[in-house]
Amino acid sequence: MTEEQHITSVYDRDLEAIQAKIMKMGGLVEAAILDAAQSLETRDEELAEKVRVGDRAIDDLEEMINEDAARLIALRAPTAGDLRIVLSVMKISSNLERIGDYAKNMAKRTTILSQMSPIHGSQTALRRMAREVNEMLKDALDSYIQRDAGKAQAVINRDADVDQMYNALFREFLTFMMEDPRNITACMHLHFIAKNTERMGDHVTSIAEQVVYLVTGGTPEEGRPKGDKTSTDAAYSPQM
Repeated sequence: MTEEQHITSVYDRDLEAIQAKIMKMGGLVEAAILDAAQSLETRDEELAEKVRVGDRAIDDLEEMINEDAARLIALRAPTAGDLRIVLSVMKISSNLERIGDYAKNMAKRTTILSQMSPIHGSQTALRRMAREVNEMLKDALDSYIQRDAGKAQAVINRDADVDQMYNALFREFLTFMMEDPRNITACMHLHFIAKNTERMGDHVTSIAEQVVYLVTGGTPEEGRPKGDKTSTDAAYSPQM
């Protein structure tokens, strides 16, 4: 093996190790989304605590991925194409970390909501919305591994469905609050959860956009119009 082949082999091995961490991180985030939604629907405070504690592992993986990627760039001097892969990995891990934060925030509110009278049908609707986001995330990660820009674009297009689900829940919560002021506090917490879930969908879409860029070198087919017109992002940052 020549020195050049050896360097290439070491680079490939290092990159594969980073991508393995990405998939592990993605699996933890998928579990966090589903567990947080289930804990809300079933009022399972123990499961909610599991999500909150588990977020540390997600944060640690993002830190390791960033350190590994920075080391790879410094030591291996990747070509333009390889550099694009490394930078995409860093952006994907950042989006995964943010999704994990939103799942943790959902779990935090479960404890509060478990002490309040349930709002009929809301927890089930929120779990359905979370499940859709989770399926999008699974497909986005699959598209990354398969380098499938078409599959990634399909994920981007599905974000509009999540926005519609959020808008429907927003109107429903307003109705509950107007009908009975005693519902206001619970509905406000549920609305924050719905908004956070919608933001998860945005971060999943950003992952899919990274895949399109990685595969094609260009941006997705068209800008994605936001279906949520109810609020600004700043008001809904995840609580750390």
